[in-house]
Amino acid sequence: MADQEKALIVGTGEGLSASLARLFAKEGMAVALASRNPGKLDALCAETGANSYGCDAADADAVAKLFKDVESDMGAPDVVVYNASNRARGPITELDPEAVKTAILISCYAGFLVAQQAAKQMVARGSGSILLTGASASVKGYPNSSSFAMGKFGLRGLAQSLARELQPQNIHVAHFVIDGGIEKASGDPRASERGPDGMLHPDAIARSYLDIHRQPRSAWSWELELRPWVEKF
Repeated sequence: MADQEKALIVGTGEGLSASLARLFAKEGMAVALASRNPGKLDALCAETGANSYGCDAADADAVAKLFKDVESDMGAPDVVVYNASNRARGPITELDPEAVKTAILISCYAGFLVAQQAAKQMVARGSGSILLTGASASVKGYPNSSSFAMGKFGLRGLAQSLARELQPQNIHVAHFVIDGGIEKASGDPRASERGPDGMLHPDAIARSYLDIHRQPRSAWSWELELRPWVEKF
């Protein structure tokens, strides 16, 4: 396993994270999956051979333990993906401050905690990729979605800062603006309503993550926007 690439995906569910796990495993990587509820990952772990871990990504001690456990079980990851987010919807006058706090903690602060632990291992090794999942809200604040905009704007700022800080140390940091809805599964009714390729397919997004991870360092990208061809922008 010493020469085998290793991947850690934090914030794993049925959509993009699952597609990433399948693709990374297909590429021969050892895969670790982290979620607040690791039991829901049993089928995906059986399919991909991945290890699963329980982790509250907004808890600094829990994130530090996650990275320690993953390193102990399979070695420090070569690529770390942060794919968790949260939002509190509604008019600014009606939002619950605690719900907004939770949204920002998960969408932004937790991304910092994961990136920090990843950077500690990668700087010591001298290589690695840290990939952070953004959204339309990373660059456009929408009505009744202030908590999501705050979290995603913050995550994008983190990515840009870390890309400049860590690139000279051979650490590739990239942020992905997912500008459109992600198709949840085959037959998703939202996809049929929008027509062919009206939504992003998680397998296609995953391929772009892998391509960024594999980029030659003579031409690294720090950000990539992905959207369905019917999306207005």
